[in-house]
Amino acid sequence: MDLLVINAAEVRRLMPMASCMDAMETALKQLGRGEAQNPLRSANWLPEKRGILLAMPALTDEAMAIKVITVMPGNHGTPYDSHMGAVILFDAQFGRPLALMDATEITAIRTAAVSGVATRLLAREDAGDLAILGTGVQARSHLQAMLEARPLRRVRVWSRGGENREAYVQWASDELDVDVEATESAQAAVTGADLICTTTAAAEPVLRGAWLSPGTHINAVGASTATTRELDSEAMAMLCHFVDRRESALDESGDYLIPLQEGEIDDDHIRAELGEVLLGSAPGRRSDDEITLFNSLGLAVEDLASAQLIYREALSLGLGTSVEFGETVGE
Repeated sequence: MDLLVINAAEVRRLMPMASCMDAMETALKQLGRGEAQNPLRSANWLPEKRGILLAMPALTDEAMAIKVITVMPGNHGTPYDSHMGAVILFDAQFGRPLALMDATEITAIRTAAVSGVATRLLAREDAGDLAILGTGVQARSHLQAMLEARPLRRVRVWSRGGENREAYVQWASDELDVDVEATESAQAAVTGADLICTTTAAAEPVLRGAWLSPGTHINAVGASTATTRELDSEAMAMLCHFVDRRESALDESGDYLIPLQEGEIDDDHIRAELGEVLLGSAPGRRSDDEITLFNSLGLAVEDLASAQLIYREALSLGLGTSVEFGETVGE
């Protein structure tokens, strides 16, 4: 029995942003229809919570996958990404392991792709003034996703490190032929923006409600635990809240749980899951003045859909490295 090993460079080649966005839309619809299982991820912390090991399984009638990944916030500024691990794809007939894939690239692409789907769904049609808070991997992939979701008129970026901001501006020019303005503050970046992506490793808010303009759409992806957040309570109280999955938000989202504990929002604050909006069973944006938020926690069904897309393309193009793995009965 062979296992196909697919490295980071191959993942990037096999899953372009536009294709991934289409796959994410399909996966979210499957989840909304109850055709996919997405158990809550299990989390195991290192001492002093300096890092975490996550296991994220997902199942459909066609396939199964599990992502095992580490999240190390201290990696920012080092040669290593903050999210590293592997995705294993299995068939659902025999339970055979089919492929082992780089999870860092899958996470980077599919997370931004889901934000792209949310932006297509929830942002105003004329939205095109983008602010990105953060300059890391997700800041880069989110610029690519936003370019797919809306025609952009202007792009601004902020992070705490001036050198990181300048490096981001250079990357955007060289790789995407996009002019990006670096700003000295988060407020300067978001003032007047109608699209905002928060992609930081911050534990405390970097985006405040006082800075938001009517009609803005926000994708918040940086905070993924119950004790960290990127938006302040004022911002959360004034916006319309959408999630990838309610169960995940109720268990893991500090952006939701902290203002809930403070009494600034109530249990009904979440309007809908993206899958519900895609299926037409829940409303999306109701007016041009509404401020909408997609609060992303990341789902294993997104990793499963990504792995299936990558595997199909790898077989079609003859990419990946096939290795002997296990035995077939009778051999």
